Amino acid sequence: MSGGAPGRSAPGSGGPAGRSGGLADVPVGYAQLWRADPGAWSAAGVAWRGLAGPVRRRADALTARIGALRPGWSGAASAAAQRRIGDLRTDLTDVLPALFEADQVLAEFGARLGAAKARLGAEVARAESGGLLVDRSGAVRPDPARPVSQAGPAVVDARAGIRGALTLAGAADREAVRRLAELTTATVTGWVSVPPAWRPGPGAGPAEVSRWWAGLSAAERRWLVGREPDRIGRLDGVPAAARDQANRLLLGDRRTELLARRNALLHPLPAGPLEASRRIRLAGVEAALRGLDRLSERLAAPGLPRAYLLGLDPGGDGRAVVALGNPDRSAAVLTYVPGMTSDLADAPDELGRAARVLRRCAALGPGEEAAAVLWLDYDAPDFLTEAAGTRQAEDAGPALHRFQEGLRAAHEGSPARQTVLGHSYGSLVVGAAARDHGLSADALVFVGSPGVGVDHATELRMPAGEVWSSTAPDDVIRLARPPDELARRALLAGTPLGPALAVLDPHGERLWFGADPSAPGFGGRRFPSAPHGHTGYWDPDNPALDGMARIVLGR
Repeated sequence: MSGGAPGRSAPGSGGPAGRSGGLADVPVGYAQLWRADPGAWSAAGVAWRGLAGPVRRRADALTARIGALRPGWSGAASAAAQRRIGDLRTDLTDVLPALFEADQVLAEFGARLGAAKARLGAEVARAESGGLLVDRSGAVRPDPARPVSQAGPAVVDARAGIRGALTLAGAADREAVRRLAELTTATVTGWVSVPPAWRPGPGAGPAEVSRWWAGLSAAERRWLVGREPDRIGRLDGVPAAARDQANRLLLGDRRTELLARRNALLHPLPAGPLEASRRIRLAGVEAALRGLDRLSERLAAPGLPRAYLLGLDPGGDGRAVVALGNPDRSAAVLTYVPGMTSDLADAPDELGRAARVLRRCAALGPGEEAAAVLWLDYDAPDFLTEAAGTRQAEDAGPALHRFQEGLRAAHEGSPARQTVLGHSYGSLVVGAAARDHGLSADALVFVGSPGVGVDHATELRMPAGEVWSSTAPDDVIRLARPPDELARRALLAGTPLGPALAVLDPHGERLWFGADPSAPGFGGRRFPSAPHGHTGYWDPDNPALDGMARIVLGR
Protein backbone atom coordinates (compact mmCIF):
# COMPACT_ATOMS: atom_id res chain seq x y z
CA MET A 1 0.00 0.00 0.00
CA SER A 2 2.83 2.37 -0.66
CA GLY A 3 2.22 5.65 -2.42
CA GLY A 4 4.07 4.49 -5.53
CA ALA A 5 2.66 2.71 -8.55
CA PRO A 6 0.92 -0.50 -7.51
CA GLY A 7 2.65 -3.66 -8.57
CA ARG A 8 4.50 -6.34 -6.69
CA SER A 9 4.78 -4.96 -3.16
CA ALA A 10 8.08 -4.57 -1.43
CA PRO A 11 8.45 -6.08 2.04
CA GLY A 12 6.46 -4.04 4.50
CA SER A 13 4.46 -2.17 1.86
CA GLY A 14 1.29 -4.00 2.85
CA GLY A 15 -0.17 -4.06 -0.67
CA PRO A 16 -1.27 -7.15 -2.63
CA ALA A 17 1.94 -9.11 -2.98
CA GLY A 18 1.16 -12.65 -4.06
CA ARG A 19 2.26 -15.59 -1.95
CA SER A 20 6.00 -15.37 -2.50
CA GLY A 21 7.89 -15.14 0.77
CA GLY A 22 4.72 -15.07 2.82
CA LEU A 23 4.35 -11.31 2.36
CA ALA A 24 0.57 -11.60 2.06
CA ASP A 25 0.43 -12.73 5.70
CA VAL A 26 2.33 -9.67 7.01
CA PRO A 27 -0.13 -7.50 9.01
CA VAL A 28 -0.77 -4.01 7.74
CA GLY A 29 1.03 -1.45 9.88
CA TYR A 30 -0.06 1.98 11.04
CA ALA A 31 2.55 3.85 9.00
CA GLN A 32 1.74 1.81 5.89
CA LEU A 33 -1.94 2.64 6.05
CA TRP A 34 -1.29 6.29 6.87
CA ARG A 35 0.79 6.82 3.70
CA ALA A 36 -1.24 4.52 1.46
CA ASP A 37 -2.61 5.95 -1.80
CA PRO A 38 -5.95 4.27 -2.62
CA GLY A 39 -6.23 6.23 -5.88
CA ALA A 40 -3.06 4.64 -7.21
CA TRP A 41 -4.61 1.19 -6.98
CA SER A 42 -7.73 2.42 -8.74
CA ALA A 43 -5.55 3.93 -11.48
CA ALA A 44 -3.77 0.60 -11.90
CA GLY A 45 -7.13 -1.07 -12.41
CA VAL A 46 -8.07 1.50 -15.05
CA ALA A 47 -4.83 0.68 -16.87
CA TRP A 48 -5.79 -2.99 -17.01
CA ARG A 49 -9.28 -2.08 -18.19
CA GLY A 50 -7.72 0.18 -20.84
CA LEU A 51 -6.17 -2.86 -22.51
CA ALA A 52 -9.65 -3.93 -23.59
CA GLY A 53 -9.63 -1.35 -26.39
CA PRO A 54 -6.45 -2.61 -28.12
CA VAL A 55 -7.56 -6.23 -27.63
CA ARG A 56 -10.90 -5.53 -29.31
CA ARG A 57 -9.26 -3.68 -32.19
CA ARG A 58 -6.90 -6.58 -32.76
CA ALA A 59 -9.81 -9.04 -32.66
CA ASP A 60 -11.73 -6.91 -35.18
CA ALA A 61 -8.67 -6.85 -37.43
CA LEU A 62 -8.57 -10.65 -37.38
CA THR A 63 -12.27 -10.75 -38.29
CA ALA A 64 -11.53 -8.47 -41.24
CA ARG A 65 -8.66 -10.76 -42.26
CA ILE A 66 -11.02 -13.76 -42.36
CA GLY A 67 -13.40 -11.76 -44.53
CA ALA A 68 -10.60 -10.85 -46.91
CA LEU A 69 -9.54 -14.49 -47.32
CA ARG A 70 -12.94 -15.88 -48.28
CA PRO A 71 -13.55 -14.40 -51.78
CA GLY A 72 -10.31 -15.46 -53.45
CA TRP A 73 -9.14 -18.55 -51.63
CA SER A 74 -10.98 -21.84 -51.11
CA GLY A 75 -10.15 -25.39 -50.25
CA ALA A 76 -8.73 -27.21 -47.26
CA ALA A 77 -5.85 -24.79 -46.71
CA SER A 78 -8.20 -21.81 -46.78
CA ALA A 79 -10.55 -23.45 -44.29
CA ALA A 80 -7.64 -24.30 -41.98
CA ALA A 81 -6.32 -20.73 -42.15
CA GLN A 82 -9.72 -19.28 -41.40
CA ARG A 83 -10.16 -21.64 -38.44
CA ARG A 84 -6.75 -20.68 -37.09
CA ILE A 85 -7.45 -16.97 -37.38
CA GLY A 86 -10.85 -17.53 -35.78
CA ASP A 87 -9.22 -19.38 -32.89
CA LEU A 88 -6.78 -16.52 -32.40
CA ARG A 89 -9.68 -14.06 -32.32
CA THR A 90 -11.49 -16.17 -29.74
CA ASP A 91 -8.35 -16.38 -27.61
CA LEU A 92 -8.19 -12.58 -27.62
CA THR A 93 -11.83 -11.99 -26.77
CA ASP A 94 -11.67 -14.57 -23.96
CA VAL A 95 -9.27 -12.22 -22.17
CA LEU A 96 -11.71 -9.30 -22.09
CA PRO A 97 -13.73 -10.33 -18.98
CA ALA A 98 -10.46 -10.94 -17.13
CA LEU A 99 -9.27 -7.40 -17.91
CA PHE A 100 -12.45 -5.96 -16.42
CA GLU A 101 -12.10 -8.36 -13.49
CA ALA A 102 -8.57 -7.10 -12.74
CA ASP A 103 -9.91 -3.56 -12.77
CA GLN A 104 -12.69 -4.49 -10.36
CA VAL A 105 -10.31 -6.23 -7.95
CA LEU A 106 -7.93 -3.27 -7.81
CA ALA A 107 -10.73 -0.68 -7.64
CA GLU A 108 -12.44 -2.54 -4.80
CA PHE A 109 -9.14 -2.89 -2.98
CA GLY A 110 -8.61 0.85 -3.40
CA ALA A 111 -12.10 1.57 -2.10
CA ARG A 112 -11.71 -0.64 0.97
CA LEU A 113 -8.25 0.77 1.56
CA GLY A 114 -9.71 4.26 1.37
CA ALA A 115 -12.42 3.29 3.87
CA ALA A 116 -9.81 1.90 6.26
CA LYS A 117 -7.67 5.02 5.89
CA ALA A 118 -10.69 7.28 6.54
CA ARG A 119 -11.51 5.28 9.63
CA LEU A 120 -7.92 5.54 10.82
CA GLY A 121 -7.92 9.30 10.34
CA ALA A 122 -11.19 9.64 12.23
CA GLU A 123 -9.91 7.53 15.14
CA VAL A 124 -6.67 9.51 15.39
CA ALA A 125 -8.56 12.83 15.28
CA ARG A 126 -10.92 11.61 18.00
CA ALA A 127 -8.01 10.50 20.17
CA GLU A 128 -6.16 13.81 19.78
CA SER A 129 -9.29 15.85 20.49
CA GLY A 130 -9.64 13.84 23.72
CA GLY A 131 -6.20 14.79 24.99
CA LEU A 132 -4.20 11.79 23.70
CA LEU A 133 -1.07 11.54 21.58
CA VAL A 134 -0.69 9.12 18.65
CA ASP A 135 2.88 8.70 17.40
CA ARG A 136 4.12 7.62 13.98
CA SER A 137 3.94 3.95 14.90
CA GLY A 138 0.33 4.22 16.09
CA ALA A 139 1.15 4.04 19.78
CA VAL A 140 -1.35 5.91 21.97
CA ARG A 141 -0.57 7.65 25.26
CA PRO A 142 -1.89 10.59 27.29
CA ASP A 143 -0.58 14.03 26.34
CA PRO A 144 1.30 15.27 29.42
CA ALA A 145 0.59 18.87 28.42
CA ARG A 146 -3.19 18.39 28.46
CA PRO A 147 -5.48 17.11 31.20
CA VAL A 148 -7.50 14.10 30.19
CA SER A 149 -10.16 12.50 32.33
CA GLN A 150 -10.29 8.72 32.51
CA ALA A 151 -7.05 8.42 30.52
CA GLY A 152 -6.93 4.66 30.84
CA PRO A 153 -10.27 3.86 29.18
CA ALA A 154 -9.68 6.58 26.55
CA VAL A 155 -6.34 5.04 25.58
CA VAL A 156 -7.90 1.60 25.35
CA ASP A 157 -10.72 2.91 23.13
CA ALA A 158 -8.28 4.73 20.84
CA ARG A 159 -6.07 1.68 20.47
CA ALA A 160 -9.11 -0.47 19.66
CA GLY A 161 -10.29 2.03 17.02
CA ILE A 162 -6.90 2.16 15.34
CA ARG A 163 -6.60 -1.62 15.48
CA GLY A 164 -10.03 -1.89 13.80
CA ALA A 165 -8.89 0.30 10.90
CA LEU A 166 -5.73 -1.78 10.46
CA THR A 167 -7.78 -4.98 10.58
CA LEU A 168 -10.04 -3.67 7.82
CA ALA A 169 -7.02 -2.81 5.68
CA GLY A 170 -5.45 -6.19 6.34
CA ALA A 171 -8.60 -8.05 5.31
CA ALA A 172 -8.78 -6.02 2.09
CA ASP A 173 -5.12 -6.76 1.41
CA ARG A 174 -5.51 -10.53 1.87
CA GLU A 175 -8.62 -10.67 -0.28
CA ALA A 176 -6.99 -8.73 -3.12
CA VAL A 177 -4.03 -11.11 -3.01
CA ARG A 178 -6.36 -14.10 -3.29
CA ARG A 179 -8.36 -12.68 -6.20
CA LEU A 180 -5.26 -11.59 -8.12
CA ALA A 181 -3.68 -15.00 -7.52
CA GLU A 182 -6.75 -16.66 -9.07
CA LEU A 183 -6.41 -14.48 -12.15
CA THR A 184 -2.71 -15.31 -12.36
CA THR A 185 -3.52 -19.03 -12.20
CA ALA A 186 -6.04 -18.60 -15.02
CA THR A 187 -3.28 -17.43 -17.36
CA VAL A 188 -1.90 -20.98 -17.12
CA THR A 189 -5.02 -23.11 -16.71
CA GLY A 190 -7.14 -21.15 -19.20
CA TRP A 191 -9.34 -18.08 -18.99
CA VAL A 192 -12.57 -19.84 -19.91
CA SER A 193 -14.23 -23.23 -19.69
CA VAL A 194 -17.51 -24.36 -21.27
CA PRO A 195 -20.23 -24.47 -18.57
CA PRO A 196 -23.04 -27.04 -18.30
CA ALA A 197 -25.82 -26.46 -20.81
CA TRP A 198 -28.55 -25.71 -18.24
CA ARG A 199 -29.56 -22.06 -17.74
CA PRO A 200 -32.14 -20.56 -15.36
CA GLY A 201 -35.51 -20.24 -17.09
CA PRO A 202 -37.42 -16.98 -17.59
CA GLY A 203 -39.39 -17.52 -14.39
CA ALA A 204 -36.40 -18.31 -12.19
CA GLY A 205 -36.12 -16.09 -9.12
CA PRO A 206 -32.94 -14.27 -8.12
CA ALA A 207 -32.22 -16.80 -5.35
CA GLU A 208 -32.27 -19.66 -7.87
CA VAL A 209 -30.09 -17.65 -10.25
CA SER A 210 -27.63 -16.98 -7.44
CA ARG A 211 -27.38 -20.70 -6.58
CA TRP A 212 -26.78 -21.56 -10.25
CA TRP A 213 -24.03 -18.96 -10.53
CA ALA A 214 -22.37 -20.11 -7.30
CA GLY A 215 -22.15 -23.64 -8.69
CA LEU A 216 -20.01 -22.55 -11.66
CA SER A 217 -16.26 -22.25 -11.75
CA ALA A 218 -14.59 -18.90 -12.40
CA ALA A 219 -13.61 -20.06 -15.90
CA GLU A 220 -17.20 -21.10 -16.66
CA ARG A 221 -18.47 -17.73 -15.50
CA ARG A 222 -16.02 -15.93 -17.79
CA TRP A 223 -17.23 -18.09 -20.69
CA LEU A 224 -20.80 -17.01 -20.00
CA VAL A 225 -19.88 -13.33 -19.64
CA GLY A 226 -17.96 -13.37 -22.91
CA ARG A 227 -20.38 -15.45 -24.99
CA GLU A 228 -23.77 -14.67 -23.45
CA PRO A 229 -23.35 -11.09 -22.21
CA ASP A 230 -26.89 -10.07 -23.04
CA ARG A 231 -28.27 -12.80 -20.76
CA ILE A 232 -25.78 -12.31 -17.91
CA GLY A 233 -25.91 -8.51 -17.99
CA ARG A 234 -29.61 -8.34 -17.12
CA LEU A 235 -29.97 -11.36 -14.81
CA ASP A 236 -30.98 -10.42 -11.26
CA GLY A 237 -29.14 -12.65 -8.79
CA VAL A 238 -25.88 -12.63 -10.78
CA PRO A 239 -23.18 -10.66 -8.91
CA ALA A 240 -22.69 -7.01 -9.82
CA ALA A 241 -19.11 -7.67 -10.98
CA ALA A 242 -20.21 -10.19 -13.64
CA ARG A 243 -23.13 -8.04 -14.80
CA ASP A 244 -20.78 -5.09 -15.12
CA GLN A 245 -18.32 -7.09 -17.22
CA ALA A 246 -21.09 -8.32 -19.52
CA ASN A 247 -22.70 -4.91 -19.99
CA ARG A 248 -19.37 -3.23 -20.67
CA LEU A 249 -18.79 -5.78 -23.43
CA LEU A 250 -22.14 -4.70 -24.92
CA LEU A 251 -21.58 -0.96 -24.54
CA GLY A 252 -20.29 -0.48 -28.08
CA ASP A 253 -23.18 -2.47 -29.54
CA ARG A 254 -25.70 -0.37 -27.61
CA ARG A 255 -24.22 2.81 -29.07
CA THR A 256 -24.31 1.28 -32.55
CA GLU A 257 -28.03 0.58 -32.08
CA LEU A 258 -28.67 4.21 -31.22
CA LEU A 259 -26.60 5.41 -34.19
CA ALA A 260 -28.62 3.17 -36.49
CA ARG A 261 -31.86 4.63 -35.13
CA ARG A 262 -30.53 8.14 -35.61
CA ASN A 263 -29.37 7.48 -39.17
CA ALA A 264 -32.79 6.08 -40.05
CA LEU A 265 -34.36 9.35 -38.90
CA LEU A 266 -31.99 11.76 -40.64
CA HIS A 267 -33.87 12.05 -43.93
CA PRO A 268 -36.54 14.81 -43.88
CA LEU A 269 -40.12 14.04 -44.86
CA PRO A 270 -42.67 16.33 -46.53
CA ALA A 271 -43.96 19.00 -44.17
CA GLY A 272 -46.74 17.72 -41.96
CA PRO A 273 -47.43 15.55 -38.92
CA LEU A 274 -45.02 12.79 -40.02
CA GLU A 275 -42.17 15.26 -40.36
CA ALA A 276 -42.94 16.77 -36.97
CA SER A 277 -42.95 13.28 -35.44
CA ARG A 278 -39.63 12.46 -37.14
CA ARG A 279 -38.02 15.56 -35.67
CA ILE A 280 -39.26 14.76 -32.19
CA ARG A 281 -38.00 11.19 -32.40
CA LEU A 282 -34.66 12.31 -33.85
CA ALA A 283 -34.20 14.80 -31.01
CA GLY A 284 -34.94 12.02 -28.51
CA VAL A 285 -32.40 9.63 -30.05
CA GLU A 286 -29.73 12.33 -30.19
CA ALA A 287 -30.38 13.18 -26.53
CA ALA A 288 -30.07 9.48 -25.66
CA LEU A 289 -26.76 9.33 -27.54
CA ARG A 290 -25.43 12.29 -25.59
CA GLY A 291 -26.59 10.68 -22.36
CA LEU A 292 -24.94 7.38 -23.27
CA ASP A 293 -21.68 9.13 -24.13
CA ARG A 294 -21.68 10.99 -20.81
CA LEU A 295 -22.49 7.77 -18.98
CA SER A 296 -19.64 6.04 -20.82
CA GLU A 297 -17.29 8.79 -19.64
CA ARG A 298 -18.30 8.09 -16.05
CA LEU A 299 -17.80 4.37 -16.58
CA ALA A 300 -14.30 5.07 -17.87
CA ALA A 301 -13.38 7.55 -15.13
CA PRO A 302 -10.43 6.52 -12.94
CA GLY A 303 -11.67 7.97 -9.65
CA LEU A 304 -13.43 6.22 -6.81
CA PRO A 305 -16.04 4.97 -6.37
CA ARG A 306 -15.91 2.72 -9.40
CA ALA A 307 -19.10 2.55 -11.46
CA TYR A 308 -20.76 -0.82 -12.18
CA LEU A 309 -23.01 -1.06 -15.23
CA LEU A 310 -25.82 -3.39 -14.14
CA GLY A 311 -28.19 -2.78 -17.04
CA LEU A 312 -28.48 -0.77 -20.26
CA ASP A 313 -31.27 -0.72 -22.83
CA PRO A 314 -31.25 1.88 -25.64
CA GLY A 315 -34.81 0.99 -26.74
CA GLY A 316 -37.56 3.57 -26.38
CA ASP A 317 -36.40 6.46 -24.19
CA GLY A 318 -33.55 4.29 -22.90
CA ARG A 319 -32.97 2.67 -19.53
CA ALA A 320 -29.91 2.27 -17.30
CA VAL A 321 -29.00 0.69 -13.97
CA VAL A 322 -25.67 1.89 -12.60
CA ALA A 323 -24.07 1.34 -9.20
CA LEU A 324 -21.41 3.52 -7.61
CA GLY A 325 -19.37 1.07 -5.59
CA ASN A 326 -20.03 -2.66 -5.56
CA PRO A 327 -23.42 -3.26 -3.89
CA ASP A 328 -22.55 -6.91 -3.27
CA ARG A 329 -19.71 -5.94 -0.97
CA SER A 330 -21.10 -2.89 0.82
CA ALA A 331 -22.66 -2.73 4.28
CA ALA A 332 -25.19 -0.09 3.19
CA VAL A 333 -26.81 0.09 -0.26
CA LEU A 334 -29.08 2.80 -1.64
CA THR A 335 -31.35 2.18 -4.64
CA TYR A 336 -32.52 5.49 -6.11
CA VAL A 337 -35.60 5.56 -8.38
CA PRO A 338 -36.01 8.88 -10.27
CA GLY A 339 -39.28 10.34 -11.46
CA MET A 340 -41.09 11.82 -14.44
CA THR A 341 -39.19 12.38 -17.75
CA SER A 342 -36.17 10.35 -16.56
CA ASP A 343 -34.53 8.42 -19.39
CA LEU A 344 -31.11 7.54 -20.78
CA ALA A 345 -30.45 11.20 -21.59
CA ASP A 346 -30.92 12.07 -17.91
CA ALA A 347 -29.04 9.09 -16.48
CA PRO A 348 -25.71 10.92 -15.86
CA ASP A 349 -27.42 13.73 -13.92
CA GLU A 350 -29.56 11.31 -11.93
CA LEU A 351 -26.43 9.28 -11.15
CA GLY A 352 -24.92 12.50 -9.83
CA ARG A 353 -27.72 12.73 -7.26
CA ALA A 354 -26.95 9.22 -6.05
CA ALA A 355 -23.28 10.17 -5.87
CA ARG A 356 -24.05 13.15 -3.61
CA VAL A 357 -25.81 10.91 -1.11
CA LEU A 358 -22.85 8.53 -1.21
CA ARG A 359 -20.37 11.35 -0.59
CA ARG A 360 -22.41 12.54 2.39
CA CYS A 361 -22.45 8.98 3.72
CA ALA A 362 -18.65 8.95 3.54
CA ALA A 363 -18.49 12.25 5.44
CA LEU A 364 -20.91 11.09 8.15
CA GLY A 365 -19.49 7.59 8.52
CA PRO A 366 -15.75 7.45 7.69
CA GLY A 367 -14.75 3.90 6.98
CA GLU A 368 -18.30 2.61 6.44
CA GLU A 369 -18.60 0.90 3.07
CA ALA A 370 -21.63 2.06 1.10
CA ALA A 371 -22.87 1.87 -2.49
CA ALA A 372 -25.57 3.75 -4.38
CA VAL A 373 -27.54 2.42 -7.36
CA LEU A 374 -29.42 4.46 -9.95
CA TRP A 375 -32.37 2.27 -10.91
CA LEU A 376 -33.80 3.68 -14.12
CA ASP A 377 -35.26 0.45 -15.45
CA TYR A 378 -38.82 1.57 -16.10
CA ASP A 379 -40.70 3.69 -18.60
CA ALA A 380 -40.98 6.98 -16.71
CA PRO A 381 -43.82 9.29 -17.80
CA ASP A 382 -42.85 11.92 -20.36
CA PHE A 383 -45.96 14.08 -20.06
CA LEU A 384 -48.30 15.23 -17.30
CA THR A 385 -51.13 13.26 -18.88
CA GLU A 386 -49.07 10.07 -18.37
CA ALA A 387 -47.88 11.11 -14.91
CA ALA A 388 -51.49 11.53 -13.81
CA GLY A 389 -51.97 7.77 -13.94
CA THR A 390 -50.51 4.84 -12.04
CA ARG A 391 -50.00 2.42 -14.94
CA GLN A 392 -46.28 3.04 -15.50
CA ALA A 393 -45.56 2.85 -11.77
CA GLU A 394 -47.47 -0.42 -11.43
CA ASP A 395 -45.78 -1.85 -14.53
CA ALA A 396 -42.40 -1.13 -12.93
CA GLY A 397 -43.23 -2.96 -9.70
CA PRO A 398 -42.20 -6.52 -10.64
CA ALA A 399 -38.84 -5.36 -12.04
CA LEU A 400 -37.98 -3.30 -8.95
CA HIS A 401 -39.04 -6.20 -6.72
CA ARG A 402 -36.77 -8.61 -8.63
CA PHE A 403 -33.87 -6.18 -8.59
CA GLN A 404 -34.00 -5.78 -4.81
CA GLU A 405 -34.31 -9.55 -4.39
CA GLY A 406 -31.26 -9.89 -6.62
CA LEU A 407 -29.24 -7.51 -4.45
CA ARG A 408 -30.05 -9.64 -1.41
CA ALA A 409 -29.25 -12.91 -3.17
CA ALA A 410 -25.91 -11.74 -4.60
CA HIS A 411 -24.64 -9.96 -1.49
CA GLU A 412 -21.49 -11.33 0.13
CA GLY A 413 -21.14 -11.75 3.87
CA SER A 414 -23.56 -10.25 6.35
CA PRO A 415 -26.72 -8.77 4.82
CA ALA A 416 -26.44 -5.14 3.84
CA ARG A 417 -28.79 -2.42 5.01
CA GLN A 418 -30.88 -1.81 1.88
CA THR A 419 -32.63 1.52 1.36
CA VAL A 420 -34.92 2.32 -1.58
CA LEU A 421 -35.49 6.01 -2.33
CA GLY A 422 -38.07 7.38 -4.75
CA HIS A 423 -38.29 10.98 -5.95
CA SER A 424 -41.48 12.51 -7.34
CA TYR A 425 -43.19 9.92 -9.59
CA GLY A 426 -40.42 7.52 -8.58
CA SER A 427 -41.88 7.54 -5.06
CA LEU A 428 -45.11 6.11 -6.51
CA VAL A 429 -43.03 3.43 -8.26
CA VAL A 430 -41.44 2.48 -4.93
CA GLY A 431 -44.73 2.62 -3.05
CA ALA A 432 -46.62 0.53 -5.61
CA ALA A 433 -43.85 -2.08 -5.69
CA ALA A 434 -43.79 -2.34 -1.89
CA ARG A 435 -47.59 -2.50 -1.70
CA ASP A 436 -48.17 -5.03 -4.49
CA HIS A 437 -45.03 -7.19 -4.46
CA GLY A 438 -43.01 -6.37 -1.36
CA LEU A 439 -39.52 -4.90 -1.47
CA SER A 440 -36.42 -6.50 -0.04
CA ALA A 441 -35.43 -3.36 1.82
CA ASP A 442 -34.80 -2.16 5.35
CA ALA A 443 -36.01 1.38 4.73
CA LEU A 444 -38.09 3.31 2.19
CA VAL A 445 -37.54 7.01 1.55
CA PHE A 446 -39.84 9.36 -0.36
CA VAL A 447 -38.83 12.89 -1.37
CA GLY A 448 -41.00 15.35 -3.26
CA SER A 449 -43.79 12.77 -3.38
CA PRO A 450 -47.23 13.19 -5.00
CA GLY A 451 -48.41 10.21 -2.94
CA VAL A 452 -47.20 6.62 -2.91
CA GLY A 453 -50.39 4.71 -3.66
CA VAL A 454 -51.41 3.96 -0.08
CA ASP A 455 -53.12 5.84 2.74
CA HIS A 456 -50.92 4.63 5.59
CA ALA A 457 -47.32 3.49 6.03
CA THR A 458 -48.38 0.07 7.29
CA GLU A 459 -49.69 -0.80 3.81
CA LEU A 460 -46.10 -0.73 2.50
CA ARG A 461 -45.16 -3.91 4.39
CA MET A 462 -42.06 -2.38 5.95
CA PRO A 463 -40.59 -2.51 9.47
CA ALA A 464 -42.11 0.00 11.86
CA GLY A 465 -40.23 3.28 11.82
CA GLU A 466 -38.46 2.67 8.52
CA VAL A 467 -40.75 4.60 6.17
CA TRP A 468 -39.34 8.11 5.73
CA SER A 469 -40.45 11.18 3.82
CA SER A 470 -39.47 14.78 3.19
CA THR A 471 -41.23 17.53 1.25
CA ALA A 472 -39.72 20.99 0.87
CA PRO A 473 -41.95 23.87 1.98
CA ASP A 474 -41.84 25.37 -1.53
CA ASP A 475 -42.14 22.10 -3.48
CA VAL A 476 -44.87 22.48 -6.10
CA ILE A 477 -45.76 18.83 -5.55
CA ARG A 478 -47.80 20.04 -2.57
CA LEU A 479 -50.29 21.35 -5.14
CA ALA A 480 -50.75 17.89 -6.71
CA ARG A 481 -54.24 17.38 -5.29
CA PRO A 482 -56.90 15.11 -6.80
CA PRO A 483 -59.61 16.95 -8.77
CA ASP A 484 -62.34 16.29 -6.18
CA GLU A 485 -60.06 17.67 -3.48
CA LEU A 486 -59.45 20.87 -5.46
CA ALA A 487 -63.20 21.28 -5.98
CA ARG A 488 -63.85 20.73 -2.27
CA ARG A 489 -61.26 23.34 -1.32
CA ALA A 490 -62.73 25.83 -3.77
CA LEU A 491 -66.17 25.25 -2.29
CA LEU A 492 -64.93 25.68 1.28
CA ALA A 493 -63.08 28.85 0.36
CA GLY A 494 -66.37 30.42 -0.78
CA THR A 495 -68.07 30.03 2.62
CA PRO A 496 -67.67 32.18 5.75
CA LEU A 497 -66.56 29.13 7.71
CA GLY A 498 -64.18 28.01 4.98
CA PRO A 499 -60.85 28.40 6.88
CA ALA A 500 -62.16 26.55 9.95
CA LEU A 501 -63.72 23.77 7.89
CA ALA A 502 -60.51 23.36 5.90
CA VAL A 503 -58.63 22.66 9.12
CA LEU A 504 -61.17 19.98 10.06
CA ASP A 505 -61.31 18.48 6.56
CA PRO A 506 -60.36 14.75 6.81
CA HIS A 507 -59.16 14.84 3.20
CA GLY A 508 -56.77 17.75 3.71
CA GLU A 509 -53.68 15.53 3.69
CA ARG A 510 -54.45 13.81 0.40
CA LEU A 511 -52.29 14.24 -2.67
CA TRP A 512 -52.81 13.00 -6.23
CA PHE A 513 -51.82 9.38 -5.45
CA GLY A 514 -53.09 9.04 -1.90
CA ALA A 515 -52.19 10.36 1.51
CA ASP A 516 -49.24 12.72 1.78
CA PRO A 517 -46.36 10.56 3.12
CA SER A 518 -44.92 13.67 4.81
CA ALA A 519 -48.14 14.30 6.75
CA PRO A 520 -48.35 13.28 10.43
CA GLY A 521 -51.35 11.05 9.81
CA PHE A 522 -49.51 8.85 7.29
CA GLY A 523 -47.66 6.98 10.01
CA GLY A 524 -44.15 7.38 8.63
CA ARG A 525 -41.21 9.43 9.88
CA ARG A 526 -40.32 12.83 8.51
CA PHE A 527 -36.94 14.49 8.00
CA PRO A 528 -36.50 18.18 7.18
CA SER A 529 -35.82 19.91 3.89
CA ALA A 530 -34.98 23.55 3.31
CA PRO A 531 -36.95 25.54 0.68
CA HIS A 532 -35.12 24.21 -2.40
CA GLY A 533 -38.07 23.47 -4.68
CA HIS A 534 -38.90 20.13 -6.25
CA THR A 535 -35.40 19.08 -7.31
CA GLY A 536 -33.19 20.62 -4.62
CA TYR A 537 -33.21 17.79 -2.10
CA TRP A 538 -29.64 16.92 -3.13
CA ASP A 539 -28.27 20.47 -2.85
CA PRO A 540 -25.20 20.54 -0.57
CA ASP A 541 -26.75 23.03 1.89
CA ASN A 542 -30.07 21.21 2.18
CA PRO A 543 -30.53 19.25 5.42
CA ALA A 544 -32.50 16.70 3.37
CA LEU A 545 -29.20 15.44 1.95
CA ASP A 546 -27.97 14.71 5.47
CA GLY A 547 -31.28 13.04 6.24
CA MET A 548 -31.05 10.71 3.25
CA ALA A 549 -27.46 9.77 4.07
CA ARG A 550 -28.24 9.08 7.73
CA ILE A 551 -31.13 6.82 6.78
CA VAL A 552 -28.91 4.91 4.33
CA LEU A 553 -26.35 4.38 7.12
CA GLY A 554 -29.04 3.38 9.61
CA ARG A 555 -28.59 6.41 11.83
